[in-house]
Amino acid sequence: MIVGTLPGLRLVSGTDPDFASYVAARRPTLLRWAWSVAGDPHAAEDLLQASLVRVLAHWGSLRDPAAADAYVRRTMVRQHISWQRQPWRRDEVVVAHLPERPSRDASHAGFDAGFDAGFDAGFDAGFDAESVWSLVQALPAQQRATIALRYYEQLSVAETAAVLGCSTGTVKSNTSRGLAALRRAVADPAMAG
Repeated sequence: MIVGTLPGLRLVSGTDPDFASYVAARRPTLLRWAWSVAGDPHAAEDLLQASLVRVLAHWGSLRDPAAADAYVRRTMVRQHISWQRQPWRRDEVVVAHLPERPSRDASHAGFDAGFDAGFDAGFDAGFDAESVWSLVQALPAQQRATIALRYYEQLSVAETAAVLGCSTGTVKSNTSRGLAALRRAVADPAMAG
């Protein structure tokens, strides 16, 4: 039963039990995918919620229940792209290097010292998961999504193309460009920013 409508959304009372069980079972995986698309855990939560609301409105018309993951992933990618096109996003300024930290006073000395030691130790030991992830986050959205699907989710080229709604050639091109950018960043960290 439809309770009300908003532009582009239907508000539904109750939830389809199949949808609820699907979300309960697949939420951790979907959240990891949202994180790989959004590049931020907080934005990933928002992206997953917004996408699930959109999917819920069309859940009953899903022809192949086995394709639910691909449908949700595609919805997340499209939602993220839509958010990136919003006018307020154009006012954001991306910088290669963070500004200097404020001076350390006695109240923050212990925290900053511990943070610096952990941060420096991770990079001295080579590329750990966090540093690699930061390089992946620096990629453009389509390349980041393609790399995440191909190497994180371990999907084939055809499966990745189906999720992203593009041709296999586009997947291969985005994968190649993304990997080349990652190789350049690893070879010369100054170019990563």
